[in-house]
Amino acid sequence: MGPNAFPPCCAPNARVLILGSYPSPLSFESGFYYGHPRNRFWPLMARLMGRETPVTVPEKRLFLRESGLGLWDVLQNCDIKGASDASIRNPIYQPVELLVARSNIQAVFFNGTQAHRLFLRRGISLSVPSFRMPSTSPANAAFSMERLEKEWSTLLIFLKE
Repeated sequence: MGPNAFPPCCAPNARVLILGSYPSPLSFESGFYYGHPRNRFWPLMARLMGRETPVTVPEKRLFLRESGLGLWDVLQNCDIKGASDASIRNPIYQPVELLVARSNIQAVFFNGTQAHRLFLRRGISLSVPSFRMPSTSPANAAFSMERLEKEWSTLLIFLKE
């Protein structure tokens, strides 16, 4: 088993929860979600929100809080080789449905097919709409930043009050 994933970063005002599968080794090294320098998550979210890309962990936490976004992972722990989601074995799941039920979350967005697939394996449902989005990982070279932005822009609908 690897280290336990990060706790949820979900302020009380969060209206959208974004779920990855499990942190990469570089995310663990950086101490926060999407720590691989080539992962497009932070630049993509900044484009969608019309803001500067946060760099430091405190900047990222503030960005999430001010944007109404929450982050977490589907898995609390697992056996994994490097950052390969395809190699995940022995998953231990997070109680995502409890977080959603106890929050102001209006929608859940899965960052990539594997995060979505892992969640579906649990056989539980959420009380809010959920969406499988293209991965922001550098391994997803089929999606340009422009294409990612177009697909992910759906989350903006749920941030309006």
